[in-house]
Amino acid sequence: MAKLLKLSNLKKTIYYLKKNGFRKAYYAAVERASSERKDDYHYDPLPDSVLKEQAGRASGFSTGFSILVPAFETREEFLRALINSVLAQTCGSWELILADASKTDRVSEVVKEYTDSRIRYHRLKENLGISGNTNEALKTATGEYVALLDHDDLLTEDALFECASVIEAYRKDNLELRMLYSDEDKCNSNGTSFYEVNRKPEFNLDLILSNNYICHLLVMQRELMQELGFRSSVDGAQDHDIILRAVDRMMGEDRHAAGKAKLPIAHIPKVLYHWRCYEGSTSENPESKRYAYEAGRRAVEDFLKAREYQADVVHTCHLGFFRVNYQPDLLSNRPDTAVVGGKLIDRHNRVVGGIYNENREPLYLGLHKEYSGYMHRASCQQEAYAVDVRCMICSGEAQAVWEELTGLPYVVQPHTGYFLYQDVLKKDADYEELSFKFCEELRRRGKRIVWDPEMVQRVDGR
Repeated sequence: MAKLLKLSNLKKTIYYLKKNGFRKAYYAAVERASSERKDDYHYDPLPDSVLKEQAGRASGFSTGFSILVPAFETREEFLRALINSVLAQTCGSWELILADASKTDRVSEVVKEYTDSRIRYHRLKENLGISGNTNEALKTATGEYVALLDHDDLLTEDALFECASVIEAYRKDNLELRMLYSDEDKCNSNGTSFYEVNRKPEFNLDLILSNNYICHLLVMQRELMQELGFRSSVDGAQDHDIILRAVDRMMGEDRHAAGKAKLPIAHIPKVLYHWRCYEGSTSENPESKRYAYEAGRRAVEDFLKAREYQADVVHTCHLGFFRVNYQPDLLSNRPDTAVVGGKLIDRHNRVVGGIYNENREPLYLGLHKEYSGYMHRASCQQEAYAVDVRCMICSGEAQAVWEELTGLPYVVQPHTGYFLYQDVLKKDADYEELSFKFCEELRRRGKRIVWDPEMVQRVDGR
């Protein structure tokens, strides 16, 4: 496994060097080596007692799932493992729909080994591509929710149980989820070793515009997914595209949603999906599908156009990651957003603040300014709980809120356009307290707060 990872990283480093130059490649390689030394993740399957208890509770759930698998010349051992992972679900209200576009009988011969009536096999007359093949499976789905499963990946035994539990919990509060997703990890070719866990945040509009961080496991209301369908024009990024179009639909359905961060989307903070990694797979050799990243860029562009935002989308240094450049700026395009903040760095070029979570903890603390952080998120535009008054730009409405809240004028730096806190606040002012007080008031008024890593302010300390 270590050998495979080292070969994978060597390929990534060579590609990164050619694309971005020596300086960026150097920092990327150093950061990657450091993160691997710190990676002590291991996946622990649930004990039988817990699985049995889940199965008992699941019998009282009313939610049913359709699991869509577009198959194409799938390796027999991978397909058996996939089917077995679905059969092992502690929540038994599901149907597995296999849409097979293979030229050979490889897939059909494996499916014949299974007699469970919940497994539904469809031999497609032609290969319509990943989106077209998935649409064929989607047409026949009858479950209330649809889950997407790649033909060589695995579900954890509690995947559907956890999804159903969250859906049912929301219903008790008279809320209907439109979409939900979980954490994920990667596994080796024989599914015995697990690594590179992807711990995800709650739904974050600007982060999903920067990268499809949702990825697997993705579950969506069947009616919504069927209405949207998958678009062949963005094959390779079809999941990212349908997520963005679903978000656009949700924002359009709720007249308040455009100004409020809360949408009927839930994140399950548990690993429910194993993404298989082997030579030739996208997870092992991501640059093998560069066309997918261009499709992802177009999907983000289409979302922005649908929202009538004036912006360009460009690739960043990292494959599958994008930057949205608004014209002339984000605040003039998006009335839902009141503040854009940046990062604070010290004289050692280390992050000391700028973006904070609900526990008032600074994200990316101590990270070198050239590093991209966990899952490259420190290099991504993203919604924030709060940003720092020492590096921010405010809309006219937010400027008025600042002056109303603090009794202090809003003064702008002439060259950067940032708030000129030095001319307004005392040197011993509690910047973080002011930041939270200000941002909490803006969020109370239904406004979004965005963090932009390319906005940088050097400070003496926190």
